[in-house]
Amino acid sequence: MFDGFIRVAAITPEVRVADCTYNASRIRVAAHAAADKGARIIVAPELSITGYTCGDLFLQDELLESAKAALIALAADSEGRDEIVIVGLPLAFRGKLYNVAAVYSDGVIHGIIPKSFVPNYGEFYELRHFTPADGRLGYITLPAPPEKKREEKFGDDDYFESEDAFADIPFGTRILFECEEDPEFIFAVEICEDLWAAEPPSVLHACTGAKIIANLSAGNETIGKASYRRLLAQSQSGRLVCGYIYSNAGFGESSTDVIFAGHSIIAENGVILSESAPFADGISISEIDVKGLTRDRRYLNSFEGYAPEDEGYERVYFSQKVSPEENVDLNGKVIPINKAESVYSTGNVKNLYRHIDSHPFVPANPAQRAERCEEILNMQSAGLAKRLLHTGSRSAVLGISGGLDSTLALLVTVRAMKKAGKPLSDITAVTMPGFGTTGQTKDNAHKLCGALGVTVTEIDITESVKVHLKSIGHAESDHSNVYENAQARIRTLILMDLANKTGGLVVGTGDLSELALGWATYNGDHMSMYGVNAGVPKSLVRHIIRYVADTDPGLRDVLTDVLGTPVSPELLPPEEGEIAQKTEELIGPYELHDFFLYHMIRWGRRPKLIFELAKYAFSDANKRADIGGAAYDAETILKWLKVFYRRFFANQFKRSALPDGPKIGSVSLSPRGDWRMPSDADAGRWLKELEKLN
Repeated sequence: MFDGFIRVAAITPEVRVADCTYNASRIRVAAHAAADKGARIIVAPELSITGYTCGDLFLQDELLESAKAALIALAADSEGRDEIVIVGLPLAFRGKLYNVAAVYSDGVIHGIIPKSFVPNYGEFYELRHFTPADGRLGYITLPAPPEKKREEKFGDDDYFESEDAFADIPFGTRILFECEEDPEFIFAVEICEDLWAAEPPSVLHACTGAKIIANLSAGNETIGKASYRRLLAQSQSGRLVCGYIYSNAGFGESSTDVIFAGHSIIAENGVILSESAPFADGISISEIDVKGLTRDRRYLNSFEGYAPEDEGYERVYFSQKVSPEENVDLNGKVIPINKAESVYSTGNVKNLYRHIDSHPFVPANPAQRAERCEEILNMQSAGLAKRLLHTGSRSAVLGISGGLDSTLALLVTVRAMKKAGKPLSDITAVTMPGFGTTGQTKDNAHKLCGALGVTVTEIDITESVKVHLKSIGHAESDHSNVYENAQARIRTLILMDLANKTGGLVVGTGDLSELALGWATYNGDHMSMYGVNAGVPKSLVRHIIRYVADTDPGLRDVLTDVLGTPVSPELLPPEEGEIAQKTEELIGPYELHDFFLYHMIRWGRRPKLIFELAKYAFSDANKRADIGGAAYDAETILKWLKVFYRRFFANQFKRSALPDGPKIGSVSLSPRGDWRMPSDADAGRWLKELEKLN
């Protein structure tokens, strides 16, 4: 694991029906292969030691004894190994036969969990053989098998020779397994049909603290069932805010009446992290972020937590040790180990199987990206239309600069006016050229307004700003913040007064990324009567405009030109006719800042983990080449991450006075709902952690 990222695997070994020795050898080989990839929890399918399709052979003592011997052999073989392995088998207890999952590691069987909901319909008639769990907790002892069984061949080259018994193993459905080194790493187990029940055991498991649920399954394959299975595991992980490992039976099961496809799934909090294609038996592997899950559960008041002891749970502890040579970052670099923090890096983590997107706000799939853009435009325009109608505004007024944000705001305003049943001529788009305005942006502003059919007004602010600077005794040659902010405030004054004159409402253009960095003039472009872009990060603004360009031929040329223009407030005089003030050269690449923002706000991750994730996501191998994403080295990432934290903390006072605006996604900085932070909070702790990095 790495700072709460627990690598897990679902394995589907080949089986021979009723050949426990062979099946145990295949489980062993597959589990070792998964462990070699760094997996810390490895889940095999339901009844994987015997095969699920044994039928009435489950009532044969020979099969039951062989299965028990195979489990003991597997557990004994695990001595000295940290990875948790969970396998399925039939097991007799208190005179009844149960379909169970056995959890073992390091030569210890930690617990045995019986299936709660035993089906008896269609091709599934398990009630003929197995008793449903009754909810009681007991303890079982598994004695060593007779000497002749210890001589049975276990694998190609290995023999089982252990004479030890496994005593007092917890037996029941209410068992939580907790890592001694990391109390947030807690998992529980349910079996196949349990997930399909109206009230799955995993509900109570999660409410009592389990962050990961393992499901051993033997679901047969029929047309459309893979999609339903995927949806079920995905939705259960979402509603329980947990990681869900679903391991499904595959090749080798009897084909008498049904087929098993080995379709395994790893999901987390409503997202599929990894899955094996049906009929492609093997290993599904990924990392589950238990720290992120912990943070989300704290945030959700609707997620009720129960005390395990009050619900009759047994808490079983296991250990996953750390060795210095295994303590590496996400790109394989060995880092010094600190015992107090050793739990943050265990396992041979050479790379992540889990996808870390360098542009988390921008879907990678083009169709999903287009759908996302259309959805956002509808959300923005619906919010603005409601505000226009509620306030009885006769017009909408906004500044249009020819840049990305004002372009998006104008596109949204056009949609809102149509939705509100108002003529587009009632939109007053104002271009306000000043000291830094270039011909390209000014021309694009006029072209866009003309193509959309809105009223465009040009008001040159140059003389007004000169008079204002003179009145406050500021030299025009002094291009400090006073020089820049005076222009922004004059523009806002003009927009507010025009709104009064036309009975209108000023539409704000600033985006989420600018709000995070404080890249706005207080009581200048910081202020409006409704900020339509307040929930949209800069990296996504560009793609929404690209989407409109791709779907509206009449706007394509001008929007393409807007997209090719450097991001700039244009407050400093041009150099040889070109934009002199390029935002990303001053405060850093927005694609980096949006990545930092997402992981800080959405997941509450600490600075050093964000740094590690950014190094991984923005490497040459993982950068988003599909959308022109760049790669960055560690030095560059660390430089701008420090800038991000300094600016984020220093500029909270601006966010505390934000105008209304629609929430778009899971990351929002509205002071009225999603982000409440004192304006004088100190960034020292966060920056101190970054200073230790290199």
